[in-house]
Amino acid sequence: MTGIVVALVGALLCFYGIRSVHLGILAIGFGLGWLIADLFNASLWWLLLIGLIGAVSAWVVTSLIFKFAAYLIGGLTGAMIGAKLATVLQPGDKNWALSMIVVLAICVAGAFLAQKFAARALLWLTSIGGASMILSGVARMGDSLAFLRSPDQAWEQIVSTLAWIGLSVLGWITQRHLFAEKLGIEHLVGDDDEPEIDQRKRNGGWPG
Repeated sequence: MTGIVVALVGALLCFYGIRSVHLGILAIGFGLGWLIADLFNASLWWLLLIGLIGAVSAWVVTSLIFKFAAYLIGGLTGAMIGAKLATVLQPGDKNWALSMIVVLAICVAGAFLAQKFAARALLWLTSIGGASMILSGVARMGDSLAFLRSPDQAWEQIVSTLAWIGLSVLGWITQRHLFAEKLGIEHLVGDDDEPEIDQRKRNGGWPG
């Protein structure tokens, strides 16, 4: 049941993250808290608690300083991606120091990209971050899929990475097509009869 909930939160972020700033922030905060706790094999209740704390904290902080919302959202999503990357790159026991370096590095990169490229960068970040959550949730649905959460062998790392990339690309394509107006771009499947997009409204609910 927990795996399904986590996968659904990931799907929300991966395929719908760019649509609503508030839902996006809650999903990002929950995902970040969950993945960091999961990196160090926390118990189920701790995973849920830290995930919920992350969701509320992200929403509160971003609401208080909305002017820098794009920067914060990009940084939080980058940290989530970094947590998943640290898991994939470290078979077996995880190194705290190395894991935090990876999380911090991707966090800073995500914040910079979101601040510079706004919604277009957030499109990629939410797709990749959401895909990592989906895999973490699916991994808890059966022992045969547990390697998607923490791959140890070489083939497990390859399959897990390819699945992550595939889901990320699928999320990017889906959001890019569904929310093209928010991004100020054309649909992947063009329609010559559609009205011209007002570039001033290209970011929708996401801060520019």
